[in-house]
Amino acid sequence: MLMSVDADLLPVLAEPLRLQIVTLLARETLCTTHLVQETGARQTNLSNHLKVLREAGVVETEPCGRFTYYRLRPDVLENLAGAFAELAATARETAENGVKRSCP
Repeated sequence: MLMSVDADLLPVLAEPLRLQIVTLLARETLCTTHLVQETGARQTNLSNHLKVLREAGVVETEPCGRFTYYRLRPDVLENLAGAFAELAATARETAENGVKRSCP
């Protein structure tokens, strides 16, 4: 049985600034101030994108004094990558076996 791709997660990650945030958070845990410096985005815009990522379960927060740090949840990306890898393997097997449905 094929794993299903989380279709709700695709538009979340497809937005360029959110993808940039995810890429930055893959390397280190950062606060909003760091993310503003790294991306050049306005703080309010960045906060809105972080909220979307948080609600989608892609990032989690860690309060530290008056700052909030954001950390990537690698399991979410691993599950998505695994679902796509499984689809690719099935497609490869289908192509190698010449499986096709005949037209009526």
